[in-house]
Amino acid sequence: MRHISSIASGIALGSAGVLMMSVLTGCESTQQKQEEQKKHQNKFLIIEQQGDGKYVVVENMPTDGPSRAIIREKDANGNTVERFMNEEEMKKLAQQEYQKVQNGSSETIKSGESSAGMGLAGTILAVAAGSLLGNVIGNALMNNKNFASRSSTVNQSAYSRPSTPASSPSSAAPASSSTKKSYFGGASAPASSPSAAPSSSPSSSSTSTNGG
Repeated sequence: MRHISSIASGIALGSAGVLMMSVLTGCESTQQKQEEQKKHQNKFLIIEQQGDGKYVVVENMPTDGPSRAIIREKDANGNTVERFMNEEEMKKLAQQEYQKVQNGSSETIKSGESSAGMGLAGTILAVAAGSLLGNVIGNALMNNKNFASRSSTVNQSAYSRPSTPASSPSSAAPASSSTKKSYFGGASAPASSPSAAPSSSPSSSSTSTNGG
């Protein structure tokens, strides 16, 4: 009977393990589905032209409405101007760039690109291929290592760019602290007097000892 009960308990534990594994697998698949939905969800983009003429994404937000974008560019006088781009216009540019992907001429699949940013069509395809052209095309493009790398560069460059001016005050901070150090260092006599105090105290103590 004990043998039978041990077998039964083993079967129960095995069933519990299988159940736990199925629950964990279900959670993982749910998370993957949610991530895929985020990738292919319609987007509201703000795309900004850089000094070299290339574009980077400065805002990339999901939206319940149709995909759309605001394009910030420089006019002939160097002033920043904004223009609106609807979903149809974005889809047209994405399709044109996808044709270049198919014939191998798109910059989105070229390796060794050192500078961040791409042309406007390439930038739109890189960040919104799934929502504009469908999940199948979006997943196929993201499985291309060069495309995934370029897509990441286009997105990250927008957030790393503002850190350059912000780093200048921090770099100036050590200079100000060093100035303070040099200022107090100028009045080195008070700072050195405490260090001299211990040397004088032994002499005074030795004098009192000799006096005793």
